[in-house]
Amino acid sequence: MNSPLVKSLKTVKSMAGSASTLAEIKRHRKQADLASRLATPKGNVDRRGFRVGKIRCEEFKPNRSYDPDYVILYCHGGGYISGGLDYSGNLAVKLAMATGFRVYSFAYRLAPEHPYPAALEDGNALWEYITENVAEAGHVLLTGDSAGGNMVLCMTQRLISEGKPVPRELLLFSPWTDMTGTSETYESNRDIDPVLTKEFVMNAAKAYIGDKNPADPAFSPLFGSFDNFPPVFIMAGRNGILLDDSIKLKEKIDEAGGKAELDIEEKGWHVYMQMPGSMARMAMKRLKAHVSYEIYGKR
Repeated sequence: MNSPLVKSLKTVKSMAGSASTLAEIKRHRKQADLASRLATPKGNVDRRGFRVGKIRCEEFKPNRSYDPDYVILYCHGGGYISGGLDYSGNLAVKLAMATGFRVYSFAYRLAPEHPYPAALEDGNALWEYITENVAEAGHVLLTGDSAGGNMVLCMTQRLISEGKPVPRELLLFSPWTDMTGTSETYESNRDIDPVLTKEFVMNAAKAYIGDKNPADPAFSPLFGSFDNFPPVFIMAGRNGILLDDSIKLKEKIDEAGGKAELDIEEKGWHVYMQMPGSMARMAMKRLKAHVSYEIYGKR
């Protein structure tokens, strides 16, 4: 864990601060956007901006062969306090290139300026737009990293509770499933996750939900119902402080009789697939193989 890449990630981590003040949050936003822009692959994808109401969105379309029948709705991470179109462009491009599907991302409202449920309302609005104008629910792969994974799970639980059609599958990258901060990997991986700290996560949760109970399934979907859940593919890094969030999620889905697959990269960290390098490229190849098998029955 002492490679030049990891050292540079640790530098960004230290510069991002603890997110205990609005000034630190704004600094983190700039650092996250810059890091994502630098890591975004170039070429092979046509990028188009548009709006759904007041929400800024982007479409990423592979400029070679692609399957028009399936799309990805991608919810970016950032603890609900940072991230936007610059940040989301990184994984959106990688997802489009790996799957051959159009990818839609959006800049949801951020806390603390816009606390819960603003971000989730924006996510629900994009889901409704996509399923009403682009593809039916069964042809949408709902995808998210970190807090975006949290949003994806909350959105899906809402759809099920309301008896509405659900996504074809969920694709999750190091999802944040539990806001209580009690998982063991916060401590066991504290010194080996180069991008995330418990202090940042807990301050982000505070900014997002205020004094509400962090164990409420409304924002800790791990404690919600997984009955009738669609298939879920989870990717996480062994060294990430949120690793337990992924492991426990799979356990809960298994207990409910659902279908969940957990891919753990032994040398990876929190949302490691965002970074350039062979480890991230191999992760996207595994994702491609999984999606190909799930959708077409072949790898």
